[in-house]
Amino acid sequence: MSSTPKRPPDRDEDLTARARIRDAAVECFARHGFDVTVRAIAERAGVSPGLVLHHFGSKAGLRETCDEYVRQTIRETKTEAVTAHGEQTFLQQLAEIDEYSDLLGYVLRSLQAGGPMAVALFEHMVEDIEEYLAKGEEAGTIRPSRDPKARARWLAANGLGSITMLFTLQGLGPDTDFRELLRRATHDIMLPALEVYTEGLLTERTMLDAYLLYISDPPEEPR
Repeated sequence: MSSTPKRPPDRDEDLTARARIRDAAVECFARHGFDVTVRAIAERAGVSPGLVLHHFGSKAGLRETCDEYVRQTIRETKTEAVTAHGEQTFLQQLAEIDEYSDLLGYVLRSLQAGGPMAVALFEHMVEDIEEYLAKGEEAGTIRPSRDPKARARWLAANGLGSITMLFTLQGLGPDTDFRELLRRATHDIMLPALEVYTEGLLTERTMLDAYLLYISDPPEEPR
């Protein structure tokens, strides 16, 4: 007597479960660091640990998926912001800033944890910045750079470094309210950052011209 064949899982339901696990993992990693267990992530997602492993193979595989998701979300948000000529896109993103708190917490945890995955995440984010700034140049909202790669790396280090410092001084723990910290950081950083990026800082070109002259014909090093 043959058994009744099992119905294959519904694809939409399967994808929904995968996304739910991914979102729960981003939140858990952001709040508790990368030592959090697969079981804890599964409980947060409302699924079994086995289903987590079914979709991602391992916790390392899940983290790789989270890395890519966080990068993609930040890249799309930044691209939209830097290519928009009107103010509505930026104001809408400010109004929805709480939605990005776990993403930022995830990036901070990764940078603090260090190691190859943190290095890879940072390098990929540098590539993303170069990409969306290039789109901003095409849209006429971003000034061209003499060295787009160097500019992207500086912006990544400067932006992530300043946020990391502010959050680290506050102390990151399992009860950290990333939404409140993000609101506070936005209040403290947004105005001076926009002033520097939009209006500039120096009133004359003396240092830039001197440096351009220096790198075009650097002095010989003493033997």
